[in-house]
Amino acid sequence: MAMPLYDSQPARRVPWVTYLLVAANVVVFLLTPMSNFAAWYGEDNVRECNAAHFLYEYAAVPKELTTGDQQPMPSEVVRQCGTADFDKAPWTSAFTSMFLHGDALHLLANVVFLFAIGMGVEDRFGRLRYLLSYLLFGLVAVYGYAWMSPDSSGTLVGASGAIGGVLGAYIVLNPKGRITTLVVPIVVRLPAWAVLGYWFVVQWLALGDEQSNVARSAHIFGFLAGLVFAVLARRAGPAGRIAALSRG
Repeated sequence: MAMPLYDSQPARRVPWVTYLLVAANVVVFLLTPMSNFAAWYGEDNVRECNAAHFLYEYAAVPKELTTGDQQPMPSEVVRQCGTADFDKAPWTSAFTSMFLHGDALHLLANVVFLFAIGMGVEDRFGRLRYLLSYLLFGLVAVYGYAWMSPDSSGTLVGASGAIGGVLGAYIVLNPKGRITTLVVPIVVRLPAWAVLGYWFVVQWLALGDEQSNVARSAHIFGFLAGLVFAVLARRAGPAGRIAALSRG
């Protein structure tokens, strides 16, 4: 296991957008039925049913994204929890799903990666461009996953796809950087390409694991989107690079 803690690139500005995204993910999680903090969702089976209804309302469902139509909840969910009355525009779930997490461990892993790597990318892109690119990476990840599993009626949540894009962009923007990383049980400084490349390889090798509930293809699509976006920004020419990577 390799967990990045912080990078070697000195920041030229306070990374307010990264702080905001981390805070948004934490606050949203605490207010959802997937968090024990939100006691108003009930306990035990009541909470589980509320969580199921909540996810089908706000999480991304591949079949909804590929068809553009809200799908009925799976029969097993209806059988155990009954139906839920809500109208859903599937495209909006591509955004809302980026800020939802299945449990505290899922959230913790994502915000640690975002905090460690996002600050450097925000510093290079500028605040507004960083925020817009983060959302773009997330959309590519969600729709890429839906394209790979067009008939799936399962729910997709998590910031991992958008954060994967941040990782891909970082490799291009700071290829010689070094990242202080927790490699259990020690902390070491490693080249950025090694840490982030290792993350990508892990996603790729686990792509065919049918026992896993992790959306590896979404991570990969997000990473590649960040890689391509950053390459295009760097190739915009000297003036373009200054505009694309320095202002904001």
